[in-house]
Amino acid sequence: METKAPISGDTMAKEKESSNAHVHLTVELDAGALFVLKSRGSWWHCGYHLTTSIVAPSLLSLPFAFRLLGWVGGIICLLFGGFVTFYAYHLLSLVLEHHAMRGSRLLRFRDMATNILGPKWAIFYVGPIQFGVCYGSVVAGILIGGQNLKYIYVLCNPEGRMQLYEFIIIFGALMLILAQIPSFHSMRHINLISLTLSLAYSACVTAASLKLGYSKNAPPRDYSVEGSPVSQLFNAFNGISVIATTYACGMLPEIQATLVAPVKGKMFKGLCLCYAVIAATFLSVGISGYWTFGKEAMGTVLSNFMSNNLLPSWLLIITNAFCLLQVSAVAGTYLQPTNEVFEKKFADPNKNQFSMRNIVPRIIARSLSVVIATIIGAMLPFFGDLMALIGALGFIPLDFIMPMVFYNATFKPSKRGYLYWLNTLIVVVSSVLAFIGGVASIRQIVLDAKEYRLFANV
Repeated sequence: METKAPISGDTMAKEKESSNAHVHLTVELDAGALFVLKSRGSWWHCGYHLTTSIVAPSLLSLPFAFRLLGWVGGIICLLFGGFVTFYAYHLLSLVLEHHAMRGSRLLRFRDMATNILGPKWAIFYVGPIQFGVCYGSVVAGILIGGQNLKYIYVLCNPEGRMQLYEFIIIFGALMLILAQIPSFHSMRHINLISLTLSLAYSACVTAASLKLGYSKNAPPRDYSVEGSPVSQLFNAFNGISVIATTYACGMLPEIQATLVAPVKGKMFKGLCLCYAVIAATFLSVGISGYWTFGKEAMGTVLSNFMSNNLLPSWLLIITNAFCLLQVSAVAGTYLQPTNEVFEKKFADPNKNQFSMRNIVPRIIARSLSVVIATIIGAMLPFFGDLMALIGALGFIPLDFIMPMVFYNATFKPSKRGYLYWLNTLIVVVSSVLAFIGGVASIRQIVLDAKEYRLFANV
């Protein structure tokens, strides 16, 4: 059964939404909704959460995506991804607002699937996919944080012998603390700092790329797309998966659930704030990084910087430190949907949130979750290849397909109008991209498998 906050009668619901009254949460809500998804935030807070979930260090892979797609393909896909995701997230927020106006707020992605498409969609499709992509993002965040720590260590101590998995474990210990933050709303100040940090390291990366590009010893620029026609095709879809993952959120309903009622119009403002930051960071990093390194762009532009001795160490240390701090907020944000699942399973909604009955299972479940994610990140430092697969089969369905399906099923736009067919076209194209992107990602994993080694020091 979906989790929602019911109000008796549409008239009363509309009155509550048009006033400053809260939508009352009742005993129908489980512990996950009551404790983790508290509805206390403003649209500013919503914008902070959205920005942290999207504008993450994964954007440093955009020059690599350009390498796979070329100048024209890279810029078109980057702009198209921005348009489609903004449109999709706005449609998703309209569906959530519609249900709030009718007297019940749907608080989670799987609640939307249950209410709109039926419980089987939530149990066997939306729920598992969302849990997988969010937990996969936590693993990737811990891995990236460990890599940032290692980069700083190497810059300060070039002869050091510490291995990557040791830094991943250190970062995992930090995440053990952040995992205990009680609710999504409690992340608002951390995510404001995260927003600032994302702007800071994007500016550092752009400045470093331009400094290298204009230096006398600039890397040779070659923007040709490598490989046979078949390889170029697969690489292009792999690049599209990377861009889709970069724009991914995967938990917009949970973010909107943190808004205090009335919710109407607030998510749109939060989206505008988020996409203003996206425009400032994605374009600058993607274009400047590819302009400097061309087909030599690595999986993350930081790897290019670290292999180049022309940049001052202080700039690289500051950039990695900004990334390290921000990715901790990103991982903490993506822990919220999994924390909500654990809270729903193990906590008692009839007890106080901070009673011993709820604190003990909360600490155990969240700590085990982080420990397992840390072990996976340390064992599989090539998890980036897996994230391309997760992006194709997870984020594309959640962020490109399901919003259109939910909107058409809820509002039933006329088949004679452009809106229905626009949404349907996006669903069809995104489904094809998800399938081919998944195949391309699997192909890349197979090609790279010979280089895989557990606990590798990459």
